Amino acid sequence: MNTGQTPARGNAPEGAKPVQRPVFLLILTALLFAEGAMMVVVFAWLLVELITTKPTSTASAIAILVLAGIGVIWVLIAAIGSLLSKSWMRGAAVSWQLVQGAVAIGCFQGLYAQPALGWALLIPAIAGILLVISPSVTRATRHNPPAELP
Repeated sequence: MNTGQTPARGNAPEGAKPVQRPVFLLILTALLFAEGAMMVVVFAWLLVELITTKPTSTASAIAILVLAGIGVIWVLIAAIGSLLSKSWMRGAAVSWQLVQGAVAIGCFQGLYAQPALGWALLIPAIAGILLVISPSVTRATRHNPPAELP
């Protein structure tokens, strides 16, 4: 039965042309998965530090660990949404890049400033935002509702 809608990616009819993802969307997906992997490393490092050393404030250390865990989940969900070309991933990805940018700016300041770490966070954050707002990514992830409702 043909409903007039395009078949899902996994259910394409035989001989149909596979869906082509724009290069910028593939780069964005790779970037988000790389950021997700790095967040897993950060989370693991914070967990080991919490277990093996006595923090100045246990409550603060646990709060930072929970925030890192939320960050892991957030960026990996955005990466999966990007992989599936979902429209909602654009907002999730931009939100993540803004948080990452804010952390990067914090790395440039203060008594324990780490400019190298700041640049390592800021450059991918800016690249991620530019990729998300690129016309090809926006087009590929646009949600087009059906013309008529049943």
